[in-house]
Amino acid sequence: MNKKISIMIVDDEMIVRESFLHWFKKLGHKVEAAASGFDALKKLENVSFDLLFVDIKMPGMNGIELLGKVKEGYPDTIVIIITAYGSIDTAVEAMKMGAADYLLKPFKPEQLSLVMEKVAHQKKLLDEVQYMKGRLERISRFENIIGQSDPMQRIFDLIPEVAQSDTSILIVGETGTGKELIAKAIHAKSPRAQRPFVAINSGAMPDSLLESELFGYQKGAFTGATHPQKGFLEVVAGGTLFLDEIGEVSPKMQVDLLRVLEEKKITRLGDRSPIAVDFRLLCATRKDLEKEIAEGRFREDFYYRINVIKIQVPALRERKGDVPLLARHFIEKYSHETTKKVNHVSREAMQLLQTYNWPGNVRELENAIERAVVLSKSRTLKKEDFHFLHPSPVRPEKPRSLREMEKEYIEFVLDDCRWNVTRAAKILDVNRVSLHKMIKRYGLKRP
Repeated sequence: MNKKISIMIVDDEMIVRESFLHWFKKLGHKVEAAASGFDALKKLENVSFDLLFVDIKMPGMNGIELLGKVKEGYPDTIVIIITAYGSIDTAVEAMKMGAADYLLKPFKPEQLSLVMEKVAHQKKLLDEVQYMKGRLERISRFENIIGQSDPMQRIFDLIPEVAQSDTSILIVGETGTGKELIAKAIHAKSPRAQRPFVAINSGAMPDSLLESELFGYQKGAFTGATHPQKGFLEVVAGGTLFLDEIGEVSPKMQVDLLRVLEEKKITRLGDRSPIAVDFRLLCATRKDLEKEIAEGRFREDFYYRINVIKIQVPALRERKGDVPLLARHFIEKYSHETTKKVNHVSREAMQLLQTYNWPGNVRELENAIERAVVLSKSRTLKKEDFHFLHPSPVRPEKPRSLREMEKEYIEFVLDDCRWNVTRAAKILDVNRVSLHKMIKRYGLKRP
C-alpha cells in the first residue's frame, strides 16, 4: 500500500493501541489512538481520518454504537471492526451497518497487511466515485448555480430553452441571488458559447464612462484619449453582453442602447463611421422597472426591448430548502481553498442557517461560510462559529395588512421558541387549540 493515509485506533486495551501505533508509524502512515468511543468522536470533530480500527467490546460505548455514529456523521470514513470473540453474527451486523471488514484477535501482521490492501482498493474506488459525482454535479448545476427547490428547478429547465435563441432576457432578483451566474449559464448553453461573455455593472459607472466603455472612442475624442479604443460592443464580437443593474442607466443611455439593439451598429466617440456589431444582450436588475416606468425614470420602449423573456430569481429566504445544499457546497469550496479539513455542520448550526433571513442572499451565505471555515478550530462548524448572524428572521418593515402583521408575529414567536407550541401559546396569551388553528389558517409550516 503506497499511498499514506490517516488512521485512528479505537481500543480500550493499551497494548493493542501501542501495537497498531508501532506498526502503522513504521509504514509511514499518520496514526492516532483513542481509548474509548467518546474519545474517538471528540477527535473526529477536529481531525479527518481515512480509516478507523474499532474494537467491538469497550466500556461506555461499544464498537457497534461507535460505528453507527461514525457512519451517520462521517460517512466517508472507512471502519474496520476488531473482535476477540470470533462472533460471525457480530461481524455480519457490523458489515450491514457499513463496516468495510473485520479482524479477529489475535491477528498476525500478514492479516493486517491483507486488510489494508482491501482498504486501499476501497478508498481508491470511493475517491473515483466522488470525483465523478463532483463532475456530474458541476454539469447539472450550470457552473455553480446550486438548488433543488421548485423555483430553481424551473430556472434550470428554462435555461436550455432560452439559450438557443438571440432573444433579449431580463433577469430580475435581489442583490446576491446569482443573476450573473444565470446569465453565464445561458451563454454557456447557447450557440455563442465559444465567443466572449462580457459583463458590465452599469450602476457602477457614470454615464460618460459607460458610454466610452460600451461604444469605444477615437484618438482625441476627449482629454486623455491618446489612442483609439474598441468598446465592449465591438469586443464581444459574436458573444454575449451582460449589463447588470440596467435600472441604473440614464434615459439618454437607454435611447443609445435601444438604437444599437434595433440597428446592430455603433459609432465610436469622436468618429462618424458606423461599425456593425453582433451580440446577444442579457440584462439584470434588482429594481421594479415597471414602477420606475410609472415614475418616469425608465423608458417603456427600452423596457419592452430588453424584457422579451423575464427570469425571476428567488431570494434565498424563498428557497430555504436549498440552504443545506449551498452550505455543503461552500464548505467544500473553502475547506479546499484554505486547506482546512472542515466537512461537517452541527444540527444547531444548520438550524440557525435555515432560520436566518439572509438579506444578502446566496452571496451573504457564502461569505458567512467562508468566515466560519477560516476561523473554525474544529472540522465541524458549530452554532458559535456563526455568532455574527442574528438568529431571528428579519421581517418586512411595512406589513401590508393587520392580518399579515398577525401572521408574521405568530411565525416570529414560533421560530423564536423553536416551534414549541406550548411555549409559543403562553407568549401569545392564547391556548394551544387556538394557536393550532392560527397555524392552519395562515398555512405556517415548521422549518
